[in-house]
Amino acid sequence: MVHEHQARAAGQDEAAQTVSPRQPDSSGRVTLRTATSDDEREFLSLVHASAPLHHPWMSPPSTPEAFQAYLARYQQPSEESLLVCLLSTGAIAGMVNINSIIRGRFQNGSLSYAAFAPAAGQGYMTEGLGLAIRHAFEQLRLHRLEANIQPGNHASLRLVQRLGFRREGYTPDMLFIDGRWRDHERWAITTTMAGIAAQPHPSLPGH
Repeated sequence: MVHEHQARAAGQDEAAQTVSPRQPDSSGRVTLRTATSDDEREFLSLVHASAPLHHPWMSPPSTPEAFQAYLARYQQPSEESLLVCLLSTGAIAGMVNINSIIRGRFQNGSLSYAAFAPAAGQGYMTEGLGLAIRHAFEQLRLHRLEANIQPGNHASLRLVQRLGFRREGYTPDMLFIDGRWRDHERWAITTTMAGIAAQPHPSLPGH
């Protein structure tokens, strides 16, 4: 399996797109890239291995049909999905989705993310989400990212706090997850908070 990952790290499927090769200071351990159909087997294996870690916080695609629908969804301009991969082997360590991108005066995206069990607890998602934030602000030219997190998901709350998000509020019965409506805390970060200066998106009004 390591040889497969190393081969993919050396020469990814041409359909895959490396989004951000490493941390700005070149000291990072992960990279971001888009998912392709070639990732189906590894992705689904990781989802099944990570079911106890993800429940009840999220339900990633767990069947071939769901994975293909997932790929199709993230071909839309208002959605972007990124895989967090280890630079050393190419293995998938986690995922970050930038959902419901709204342009105009808002320039906002909604984040969802997850580590996969084999790589959890080693700081890879801190690095990966940090890269995704930089990608969203510098390449997608968004102004704000929000993360809606269930109050009991302490690992996710610690993650956004480490990356400088601020708590903006609390919404009861916000999202339907695992069979019922779940309360969420609302956390967000802006380009100003992240200290990232980027050109405004063309859809931003001039005044």
